[in-house]
Amino acid sequence: MTKYVDQGKNDTRSGYGAGMTELGRTNPNVVALCADLVGSLKIQTFIDENPERFFQVGIAEANMMGIAAGLTIGGKIPFTGTFANFSTGRVYDQIRQSIAYSGKNVKICASHAGVTLGEDGATHQILEDIGLMKMLPGMTVINPCDYNQTKAATIAIAEYEGPVYLRFGRPKVANFTPVDQKFEIGKALLLSEGTDVTIIATGHLVWEALIAAENLEKEGISAEVINIHTIKPLDDAAVLKSVKKTGCVVTAEEHNYLGGLGESISRILATQHPTPQEFVATQDTFGESGTPDQLMEKYGLNNKAISEAVHRVLRRK
Repeated sequence: MTKYVDQGKNDTRSGYGAGMTELGRTNPNVVALCADLVGSLKIQTFIDENPERFFQVGIAEANMMGIAAGLTIGGKIPFTGTFANFSTGRVYDQIRQSIAYSGKNVKICASHAGVTLGEDGATHQILEDIGLMKMLPGMTVINPCDYNQTKAATIAIAEYEGPVYLRFGRPKVANFTPVDQKFEIGKALLLSEGTDVTIIATGHLVWEALIAAENLEKEGISAEVINIHTIKPLDDAAVLKSVKKTGCVVTAEEHNYLGGLGESISRILATQHPTPQEFVATQDTFGESGTPDQLMEKYGLNNKAISEAVHRVLRRK
């Protein structure tokens, strides 16, 4: 299997900040809006270099979405920034009516997603956002896996015409994708070839999937690992090609199993190629306060859980 190396841990929100810095220097139509979380979104350099292209709206997320929609009418490309919970649940009506239904070119950038928000607890963690956003007609949903990929995704969505939901996180995680890898919206990445089982992962679970595959290899199990960074539109062809070869699949995500990546994969399999599937995801529950590592362990969102799911699905193959 292909070996990936941790180039040094970094947070994906800093990847967003780095992408915004580059866009500030290369795309004059990009503007940033933030709901009183500049430090958390890592966009201070963008603000310092482009003060006239930054709008601090305060703790008024619904207004932020409306302002962003309006800015598109004048040809601007607005990037909104706040926690994932406040980027979706708090402002769903504004996103649905003013952005998705209206087809506005707004980039909804959501930090601190999932349980790895950590100590802020269940009220600030969100495990439903992928489902909320992927159900909106015309909304593109992207969930990159590390710092490099988040930076590349941030830059790529500025060139894409239409509303986008970009999801990323708080903690420092392995940074392992190539720094110069092109980000193609809607194109899955085959990270490791295998023949016994397909592991399809997104976000923070991609690195855990690679660790699981390496551990499984020691047991004589050949796992194919796919990084789905774009949950909508989904790369159906890549999924089908892999599962037709391996005959079973495990999906892994830091999200509720209801409405997430796993259900999108199930739709493909049910309609085109029925295949045994196991889900690594939260089980219809809210999170709680704790360190990211503690929570990922408790809620079964790590390489150990992925390996266990592989053993279960292999028994069903």
